[in-house]
Amino acid sequence: MPTVRFRGQEITCERGAVLRDVLRAAGESPHNGHSTWFNCRGGGSCGTCAVWVEGPVTYRTKKERLRLRLPPHDPDSGLRLACQTLVLGDLTVEKYPGFWGQHVDADSDE
Repeated sequence: MPTVRFRGQEITCERGAVLRDVLRAAGESPHNGHSTWFNCRGGGSCGTCAVWVEGPVTYRTKKERLRLRLPPHDPDSGLRLACQTLVLGDLTVEKYPGFWGQHVDADSDE
């Protein structure tokens, strides 16, 4: 069974489980702030569950590719939508700050 490392926790799940569901079942969230309540509930359309993932997961779905092309996301950022990502092995997952969870450099003026 794969292990998902997130915010200091190690969460065991079934192979092929949806990452968003794995985090929520463990009492965690792939959302920040108000996006916890204002999101698409796993439909792949809002982009608020964007996370950085290291480890074996499925390829991006068509919905995920389309959503990550829209601001504030960048398709080259390496982020994944937790609601569209299936866990295939041990993962390390990080959620960046901000409503959307997109990576912003600390040295940036943006």
